[in-house]
Formats: sequence, structure tokens, C-alpha cells
Amino acid sequence: MTVAGRSCGEKARYPGPGTAGTSGAGAGGGGTGGGAIRTLVAWVPDWPVVAAGVPAEVAAAVVFSNRVVACSAGARAEGVVRGIRRREAQGRCPGLVVLGHDPSRDARAFEPVAGAVAAFAPRVEVLRPGVVAVATLGPSRYFGGDTALAAKVTDAVTSTLAAQRVGEAGSGCVVGIADGAFAAGLAARRGTVVAPGGSAAFLAPFPVAALDQPNLAGLLVRLGLRTLGAFAALPATDVLARFGPDGARAHRQARGLDERPLTGHEPPADFAVQVELDPPALRVDTAAFAAKALADELHRTLAKRGLACTRVCIEAETEHGEHLARLWRSDGALTPAAMAERVRWQLDGWLHAPVSSSDRPTGGISLLRLAPDQVVPDNGRQQGFWGGTTETAERAARALARVQGMLGPEAVVTAVPSGGRHPGERVTLVPWGDEREPVRPADRPWPGQVPSPSPATVFAPPLAAELVASSGDPVGVTGRGTVTAAPARLSVDGGRWAAVASWAGPWPADERWWDTAAHRRRARFQVVAGDAAWLLALEGGRWWAEASYD
Repeated sequence: MTVAGRSCGEKARYPGPGTAGTSGAGAGGGGTGGGAIRTLVAWVPDWPVVAAGVPAEVAAAVVFSNRVVACSAGARAEGVVRGIRRREAQGRCPGLVVLGHDPSRDARAFEPVAGAVAAFAPRVEVLRPGVVAVATLGPSRYFGGDTALAAKVTDAVTSTLAAQRVGEAGSGCVVGIADGAFAAGLAARRGTVVAPGGSAAFLAPFPVAALDQPNLAGLLVRLGLRTLGAFAALPATDVLARFGPDGARAHRQARGLDERPLTGHEPPADFAVQVELDPPALRVDTAAFAAKALADELHRTLAKRGLACTRVCIEAETEHGEHLARLWRSDGALTPAAMAERVRWQLDGWLHAPVSSSDRPTGGISLLRLAPDQVVPDNGRQQGFWGGTTETAERAARALARVQGMLGPEAVVTAVPSGGRHPGERVTLVPWGDEREPVRPADRPWPGQVPSPSPATVFAPPLAAELVASSGDPVGVTGRGTVTAAPARLSVDGGRWAAVASWAGPWPADERWWDTAAHRRRARFQVVAGDAAWLLALEGGRWWAEASYD
């Protein structure tokens, strides 16, 4: 096992007096003395596109909520940028390849990259799939300075990407080192090493939009503060009074300091929560389901003491005695849902690692543990004026999780709009807490789908029906899509016969004609009979009532 098999607090394989959580002085990796830890950030540009296996020269974009969240170099050359709407992106680049947003895929593919960085230092923090951070105090001294460490990490990650066959799709790894994670992240975008004590000067020319707080950045621009240097020049007390805790945190970042002042202590060990899995879990969804209850328990434990978790250590033990651990960090307090989501991503990365990877467990997961590695005072969070997560919604979420604990994950589901021709195919039922991703994209063209309006009730399974002409013969549909006779009477599920008042159709659908096993030919009708309106389908010479409009 590599470092992923050690505890989050275990020492690395290099000598030296410093640990990953210690700030100190020293050439090539010490702290600044002002509260910022010397940090290395490794960034793989366009990671969602890279994880999808799309080559950089192909114009591709990852879309979420109808907006571009990531795009390839080929797409940027055509004018596609993050944040624009999908329609605008396709207008700028007609041949754009649109990819779905899949955080699980991104995290699963990124685990080998995090493992490659963990070989140089302990306590690697995954900020998000595509970006990892690690303190450099000990590693820089051991490997000959910041520049040498950055080169070694770059080579290691690039080799890992090539071995995983995703290096061909991306532009490689970029590493930056500076005082504090925020400055190191911007340094990574330029591939530079900022001298110790120089983070404030390095950050000064950047626009305030680099803070990644759109509302605050917009307000600062309107106040005439367009750069981080201008914002950093304001008195800290005035910033706190005017902009609140979020503004104070951004002000510390602009000054080249860590987001929060160093507290000098770690959370007590008894905050950690764990669960034993018997039998050991071999599937991600089984272990992730247990993680939901752990996340709720940890959140309640911290809330009783007025604390919130910003960095969590996810640990797992297998039935063969293997130990896995990884740190995940969040810009703000981790909610139970966010914590459970990161656990799912990490488990997905471990259990679906390549067979040749030393980080892949050889047995099922027998124990799962969540340990808060960094806690801060819980100052609460401001709810949106028109809604947001309320205490009532959180109680409802906990109640649904308890129902799942009693009846199983599939017992509580939510509906997600999906694509399809049949009304029952246009909704995907997703277990509560899982990602709300449809099985089929809803925005694709679906020739032969039922026209509006949508039915009120969809029968699962469909009800047997009989539709006959005035002569009493069953109504059929020819190969050219025409009816053999006008419908006159209808009986659904063996009920009374009702006279057909009006009808529309047929709408033939020849589905998956290239697959002999899955080939289906159906013809649908809308029929008003008696006091009800029905959606009927003719398949294999039999009539079925698929839905009702009442």
C-alpha cells in the first residue's frame, strides 16, 4: 500500500522536523510566520473533460444546470468559456461535444492522481476532483527545495495520467507553491513557485473575481475595489464589520494568509464516528449508504459543541486488514449531505481503481470511519431570502434517511426528469441522497414520443385493453402506419365497454431496430371513451392502456 494505506496523521517517508500541519520557518518550505502554511497545489486543467476521456483537441464541454462548467482547449479555441449557457456554447461551436456532469466519475478517476501526490507527503487534501493540496515544509527540505519538489510532483502526476490512459486526453499537471492554499491555487494556474513571504505581492494584481465569491466580487467592483491588492489594503476590522465572516475570510485570502487564523489544536479523537459493515461491503452504494448515517451522526456531535467541520478524514478498513485514508476539504462548513457525497466519491475511487493499482483494496470494506480533521466555530449560515436549506428540510432529510435505514436505499426515491418516448420513461426514480442524474438526457430529440399534454397517471405495468371497430373486429395498424378501421368501443382491464367519442393517432415507434433482442415496434393512440381519456399502445397484436389523462 502507498500513503493511501496509512492513517491521515501518519508521517511521510522523508526525514525532517516538520509535519504537514505545522507552520514554521525555513528555506524552501516554511511558513511565513503570519499564519499561512507553505502549500503545494497540483491542478489538472479541465479535469471533468479529462476524466471523460475526451482528447484536448476535441471541442467538448461539461454542462450542468444548462451551463458550461468545464470545457476542453479545443472548445475554448472556438470561444466556449465556463459559465455560458449551453445554447450559446453550441452557437459558438456547432460541433461541440456536450458531456454530462458526473462528479462520481471525476472523483473515481482522480484517486490515482491523489495517490501519486501522497507519495511525497502525508495528509494530502483533495479540494475537489482535479485539485489536491499538501503542505511542503518537510517535503521541500527533503527533495531540495520548492522548485525541485514541484518538478517531481509534476512528473509523477503526468506519469500517473499516462498510465491510466487519461493523460492523452488532457494537458498534464500544473503545480504551484505559495504561502496559503488560496495563493498556491492561483500559482498553480500559472505554474509558478512564489517565494516565501511573497504571496501578498503575487496576489495583488489579480481581479477580485479570483475570490470565487461572485456576490462579494460584484460589490467590491461597484465600490471601486477591482484588485485583490486594493481589497487587502482595507483594515481587517472594517471588512469584518461591513462584509461579515465571509468577507473577512476573503480578506485574509487576499492578504496571502490562510482562510482562518491558526487555532493550534486538532479536534479531540472522540469526535470520530465509525461503523462496522457485516458482511463487508463490495459495492459503493452499500458502503455509501452507511456513510450517510455516519455523516449525520458526526454533524450532530459537532453541532452540540457549536462546531462545524471543514476538513474530514475518510478512513476504511478491509476484511484483509488493509487500511485506506484520504483527506477532503471544503471552502465552507461540510453539511451532512456534502460529507456523504465526498465519502461516496472516495469509495468509488478506491473500489473502482485499476486492478494494477496498489491503492485498490483486495477485499470488501469491513469498517468505515469519519474523523473531523479540522473544525471551526459554527457561526451558522445565512439562508436565501426566497428559500434554501431550512431546519425543517434538514429534519425531513434525516427522517427519510432513517426510513432508508429500516427499509433499504430503494425504499425512498425521488423523481428526475428523463428522456424517452413512453411517459413512464420520462421520469427516473433515484434513491434519496444519490445524485439526481437521469438515465437518458431529457433534452435530446425523441422521435415518436407522445405529444403534449402529458398524462396524469402512468400505469406500471400497463393495463390490458381491447379496442374494436363498429364491426366488432380488433383495430390494427398497417406497416405504413394507418389504422385498419376507425375505433368504436374500448374496454380497459376487463371493464365495461365504452363508446369512443374521439381519437388521435397512430404514432408509430420503431425502437432499437438494429438490436434483434431489444427491437420493439409500437403504435400509440389517444382515445376519449366514456368519461375518461386514455393513452393506448398496440404492440405484438395486443392493446395496452399505458396511461390515463384523468
